[in-house]
Amino acid sequence: MTVTDDFVREADTFRAELLAHCYRMMGSVHDAEDLVQETYLRAWRSFERFEGRSSLRTWLYRIATNTCLTALDRNSRRPLPSGLGAPGDDVSRLAPAQSEVAWLQPVPDALIAPDPAALVVSRDSVRLAFIAALQYLLPRQRAVLILRDVLAWPASDVADLLDTTTAAVTSALQRARAQLAGVMPSEDDTVEPSSASLRALLTRYVTALENGDVTSLVQLLREDASLEMPPVPTWFAGRDAVAAFYTSRVLDDPSAWRYVPTAANGQPALAAYRWDDGSYQAHNLQVLTVQRGRIARIVAFREVGLFATFGLPEEL
Repeated sequence: MTVTDDFVREADTFRAELLAHCYRMMGSVHDAEDLVQETYLRAWRSFERFEGRSSLRTWLYRIATNTCLTALDRNSRRPLPSGLGAPGDDVSRLAPAQSEVAWLQPVPDALIAPDPAALVVSRDSVRLAFIAALQYLLPRQRAVLILRDVLAWPASDVADLLDTTTAAVTSALQRARAQLAGVMPSEDDTVEPSSASLRALLTRYVTALENGDVTSLVQLLREDASLEMPPVPTWFAGRDAVAAFYTSRVLDDPSAWRYVPTAANGQPALAAYRWDDGSYQAHNLQVLTVQRGRIARIVAFREVGLFATFGLPEEL
């Protein structure tokens, strides 16, 4: 048995949870995938020197966290449009897409939790609202909060990983929790993606879009529903504004659209394809937040590169 064989056999079981960890840190599935690869490369190179004073899992998390912190020195925040300004008031006018902004990205459920039971455990810690809220924290605060509150590491272990004191970790955690409380929206009564009611709601949503049925769409939306479409910075708040946008931009020609259900961030999602040049082309990937049986938030990521990450074709 070679060092490579030993390392692959022992370390590969942690890949999905390390990807989830890097995604929480970075807010980007593409960055997370790259940093997990970097983590494994660094770990493989030094595996012969691994002395077993901690578990292999702890050692890999140490490498992954420090790799993420180094990357965050270059870009520490990935926003959504609602994090940059007030909502728009005219659905006929959208600001130009800002491709220079490093926007938040969704993550496929299948990548972070191949086992459905594991997703149930980690769902709250990968919800889009939580990942967006983490972007407001300084990198080391973000690391402390994830390690302490998500992974339930003892403060002493976090201090050892970050080469600091337990008191400093406790202080950073208090500041991070306070900051998070100020930006984290309430998501009480969020329906779980596995529930029959959620599957039915998703079916009704797709049916309303495919039929151009604005009345049914309005019935599915909460009064405080919002719509965001990164990289377009314009976003809309309130059921009337969201319905008006759909009426003028989507439901006016429903035959131009096709939808493929998927799942992201422990939430229901749809891949939307739009008719163009003789076929249906990838257009946006929508992640839905459902509260109390209605849609509270739609984030439609207009990033075609995400489709491959979700195992979806760019053309139907």
